[in-house]
Amino acid sequence: MTKPMTGPAGGARKVVVALLAQIESGSLRPGDQIPTIAALAEEHGVNKNTASKAVVSLKAAGVLSGLAGGNTWVRIPPPHQRRQNTRYHSEKGAVRLPESERSDAGVSEAGSGIALQDLHEDSAEYAVIEAPPEICDALELPAGTRVLRRTYTRRHAQNAGASRSISYIPYDLASGNPDLLDPTREPWPGGTMHQLYTVGVELDRIVDHVTSSMPTPEEVLDFDIPPGVPVLRIRKISHSTEGRPVEVTDIPFPADRIELIYTTQLERWN
Repeated sequence: MTKPMTGPAGGARKVVVALLAQIESGSLRPGDQIPTIAALAEEHGVNKNTASKAVVSLKAAGVLSGLAGGNTWVRIPPPHQRRQNTRYHSEKGAVRLPESERSDAGVSEAGSGIALQDLHEDSAEYAVIEAPPEICDALELPAGTRVLRRTYTRRHAQNAGASRSISYIPYDLASGNPDLLDPTREPWPGGTMHQLYTVGVELDRIVDHVTSSMPTPEEVLDFDIPPGVPVLRIRKISHSTEGRPVEVTDIPFPADRIELIYTTQLERWN
């Protein structure tokens, strides 16, 4: 009995091998558009359905990107990110440093290994909105309270998948410093902890709530997520030394590019 073949079979495998060889040789580079299904079928002597199966299998493997019925290109590999809870100690330690030193203490850049100046996109969109119910709950605010919503988007290369976080701060708190309402001041040296420091807030603790779900269709496209890959969703809630939740950040991480590292320092007996 013939052993079952894993992955694409027959003609589809031939197309897969040929495309992988082109990518390995550099004749197809990340971001390059591949031939259409019709062109692949003709080039490799297979029918269109077989060529389509080859492309679908390479999308599932994270080698190609693109939606069904549209253009397909060689996927730009996402940077591997390492997120450690010890980052919060580093952030707080930098809060009262001079601006020149705070500017060099970015933990987000350390987590991805990419300096801000090397990013293709680093944007911040600010809006004052009525807080959604779940944000009111997290910040312990009455319904209808206004918050400053800040949406941060980064891409490490043109046509690469985005990374994004959305932060919420009570408007009555943020408005204590008009500079905190100005997106042109981003990136802010020292980040959110220093921003809160400018309105008299010291953080006591940060709680990360981690859940997972499958991505929305918009996230699949915007973050360039291969089929079947879930999203880890971190809701970071920052509490002041007075016990008040003062900031909430929602951070979705496609699971194919993130490593979560939690270090628990234990109290010594002696």
